[in-house]
Amino acid sequence: MTKIGLVLSGGGARGISHIGAVKALMEQGITVNVISGTSAGAFIGALLAYGYSPDDILEIFLKTYFSGYLRFGFSMGGLLRIDRAEEILKKYIPENTFEALKIPLAVTATDINAGEEICFRTGELAKPVLASCCLPGLFKPIIFEGRELVDGAIFNNLPVAAIEKEVDFMIGIHCNPIMLQKSSAHMHSITYRSFRLAMRGKAKVSLDQCDLLIEAPELGDFNTFDFRKTQQLFDIGYKYTKELLLQKDVLSTIDR
Repeated sequence: MTKIGLVLSGGGARGISHIGAVKALMEQGITVNVISGTSAGAFIGALLAYGYSPDDILEIFLKTYFSGYLRFGFSMGGLLRIDRAEEILKKYIPENTFEALKIPLAVTATDINAGEEICFRTGELAKPVLASCCLPGLFKPIIFEGRELVDGAIFNNLPVAAIEKEVDFMIGIHCNPIMLQKSSAHMHSITYRSFRLAMRGKAKVSLDQCDLLIEAPELGDFNTFDFRKTQQLFDIGYKYTKELLLQKDVLSTIDR
C-alpha cells in the first residue's frame, strides 16, 4: 500500500483552504499516513492528525473568533501576543501532546537566535504549533525549550523535507499563489508582495518535490487575516482540488 505524506503550507487565513482540499482528497479515498505543516498548516495539521474531520475543523473555524485570542504585547518583540490562542488547541486536543495524535505530525518553526529551522514531533504540542504561527514583527516570539521561536515559513513554507524519507507519495497543499498583477505605488502592497515572492522562492525546491501539488489560483485574492471569509476559503480549496483530481490521473498511481 502506498504510504502518503501530506504537507500543509503557511498562509494565515488562506490556510483554511487546506481543510476543503483535504475533504476533496478524502472523498476520493486518499488516506494520509503522515503530516508535515508550518504556520497555519501546522495548526490545521494538528487538528487533522488528532482525528477531526474536515467538516469538524471548518466548524471550529466558523465559531472561533480568532482575533479575540490575540492581544497587544507592547514590546519590541512584536505588536501582538499569540499565546492566548493556546487555549484553542488545548480545548480541542486536551492531551496537548504529539503522542495523542492518530497520525504522526511534524511541525516546523524557526529559532530566531540560532537562525535555523527546528522540527518538533514529540512532547508538548500547543507551543510548537503556536511558535510555527508567529509571524515576525507582528507576533511576540514563543519561548519554548530555551529557544526563541517564530514562524516556520521563514525557512520553508512547505516543509517537505521533514517527512520525505517516510513516504512513497507526497501531496503538497500550498495556499500562496503568486499572480501577475499591475505595479502598485503603495509601499504596503510592494512590501507584502516582496515578502510572498521571497517565501515562494525559498519553497521552490519543496514545491517541485511534490507528486501532487494543490495550489488554487483564486487564493491570490485573499490576505493573511481574511478569517471572516472562512466558508469561501474552504469552498475554494474543496472545489479546486476536486477539479484537479478529475484532470490528473493521480489515483491510478496510488495503491489504496
